[in-house]
Amino acid sequence: MNKGPYVVTAKTRSERNGRPSNSTTPIPMKISTPLMKFWYAFVAAFLVVWAVVVFHSGLLPEVASQWRISLVMVLGSLVAGSTPIGGGGIAFPFLVLWLGVPHDSARDFGLTIQSLGMTSAMIFILCRRVSIEARMLLWTMIGSLAGMLLGTFAIVPHVPSNFVKLTFACMWLSYAILTIAKNHEFCAMIGMRPMSPQAALRVGLVVGITGGIIASLIGVGTEMCVYTVLILLFRCDSRIAVPTAVSAMAVTSMIGLATHLWIGDISHDVLTKFLAAGPLVIFGAPIGTYIVSVVPRLRMLYFISVLCVVQFGFTLYSAQRTAAECTFVLVAMTLASVAFYLMYRHGKASYAPSGAH
Repeated sequence: MNKGPYVVTAKTRSERNGRPSNSTTPIPMKISTPLMKFWYAFVAAFLVVWAVVVFHSGLLPEVASQWRISLVMVLGSLVAGSTPIGGGGIAFPFLVLWLGVPHDSARDFGLTIQSLGMTSAMIFILCRRVSIEARMLLWTMIGSLAGMLLGTFAIVPHVPSNFVKLTFACMWLSYAILTIAKNHEFCAMIGMRPMSPQAALRVGLVVGITGGIIASLIGVGTEMCVYTVLILLFRCDSRIAVPTAVSAMAVTSMIGLATHLWIGDISHDVLTKFLAAGPLVIFGAPIGTYIVSVVPRLRMLYFISVLCVVQFGFTLYSAQRTAAECTFVLVAMTLASVAFYLMYRHGKASYAPSGAH
């Protein structure tokens, strides 16, 4: 494993002996380290506050009535911790497409629940000393602050709800196509080349601003931007790219939640849904980070890709399919495909072995 601005995990036996390992083979992470006490403290503090709020305020009946979102977020939190898809990526289509919840409420719930679940996963990742690209992550956090504020106040008020749904669908279909087409190649990548401070600054800010704007619309996005850039441009091991993406979305979600708390538009319904799912996602997302070390990643990402394709089809089926919407989908998919291809070619050419050109 090359040296870089991230915490380095234990190497596999074949890597220690100088032979490349099979990246599709899971590497189980240890569950006990001295730093884990900080994660335990975080979980205990939340559960105490949750119990006081729910029982002292008499909210238990309302919270219990939100059992459906609790079940959905069991899957959502596992996906959030083990893939570059945030928990909002599961909650948003369920709430908007199946329950008919307004997209702004679904976005607010996604940001709120991810502020807990993905932050729990981020603390778990740091306590486990899992590899992350820390230098780029820092600049991504700064960029996501600007992107979230810009999107919330300057873009969201002018975007129709149907186009928000289609943005979500196109984003995840692009991810599915990318995964299905190149997953074997991506899973074979090991480690990551060192990223210069200048590259980390430029790329991190662009990724953060872009992801922050997308997250201001649909509640997710930063994690996918981070993941695709690390994988395509920097040929990064997915065992580094995913934890970095999870951490970036955790911070973006907290920024988004703080923004909407300041605005004052977090509804009571979002609060009860959060209280219903919170005790589950605080464990689910960290469990997801562990699952990725024991379950073959190739199979998991193919499964998620299938879900993305199905979700895209259902979104189109439920949309009005006007000429403007069809044009938007065509343009969005074309731009995403071209951007992904150019990043892939640039990354492959930049990190090709000597004599491969």
